[in-house]
Amino acid sequence: MQYDAKDYKEYLELLEDDWRKEKLLEIRQMIVAYAPELEEVIRYKMLNYGKVDSYVFALNVQKHYVSLYVGTIEKVENAESLLAGYNYGKGCIRVKKSIAIEDTGLEQFIHKTVDMWRAGEDTAC
Repeated sequence: MQYDAKDYKEYLELLEDDWRKEKLLEIRQMIVAYAPELEEVIRYKMLNYGKVDSYVFALNVQKHYVSLYVGTIEKVENAESLLAGYNYGKGCIRVKKSIAIEDTGLEQFIHKTVDMWRAGEDTAC
């Protein structure tokens, strides 16, 4: 889904109060808590985290899931085991209603991705 928001605050206000917003806020908190240096901006009508043309994550609410976009998932060590239980593609992790995020390796995946970005490693597509 696309939201015409000017900044992250407006984006969050536009979201419906349902399980998708809860999941998005949980993932958002993982990102901003571990990587406060990342700027939170709106790009392509969704939340993006990074710095001047070096964006690490995008986060968006879809109709049936929450999408966490990352350059290329397979670049992150142990991504397959960290993301066990998730439906994901080359660069999109789909978080569905039935997933208890706290019982998965998503937070570790986020930390590893940020650590790669901090070290100057390529996390892009």
